[in-house]
Amino acid sequence: MPKFIVYACPTGELANQVQRFFEESRQVFGPNAAHAYMPHCTLVGFFEDTPGSVPLYTQALARAYKRALRSQPTPAIAVKGLVFRPDWHGLELASPWLKQLMINFASTTHSPTRKGGLRLKDWLHLSLAYEFPPDQAKGLSQMAADLVDPAAATTWELRYYQRSQDDHWICHQSLPLS
Repeated sequence: MPKFIVYACPTGELANQVQRFFEESRQVFGPNAAHAYMPHCTLVGFFEDTPGSVPLYTQALARAYKRALRSQPTPAIAVKGLVFRPDWHGLELASPWLKQLMINFASTTHSPTRKGGLRLKDWLHLSLAYEFPPDQAKGLSQMAADLVDPAAATTWELRYYQRSQDDHWICHQSLPLS
């Protein structure tokens, strides 16, 4: 069964900077777990369902989004800053509004063919690097500080993805958040 997920993905200058960081960090330090994904903030964990369920999720996400637009703040997602932990580097994000949108999505989306529930993510963040050797932490954090400006112009998109077993990604839906 295919796997699905909902992300908030940056666009604009911040996305360009993160992509450049991914490319340069891979070249200098080799791959780490963050390189397996596009720049994103995970809103629900991966879940499995049938291919025929896609319209159910895209319609439910569109309804939750439409309801939430009335109270959307500016910006929809606040970038709090760069964070460097020994085992994780990334951007801390905040958006009570987006969390509520996802609660509404999860509570109103029922599929008889889904395996398991929708697992909402509480910690909003965009990973720059993780699962890297400890001796790379200093170099990776310096590179991130040099290349990624948390205050860079950005907009966000709410995206519903399908990931196949060969790590091919299909974006079934994209809704603007800014």
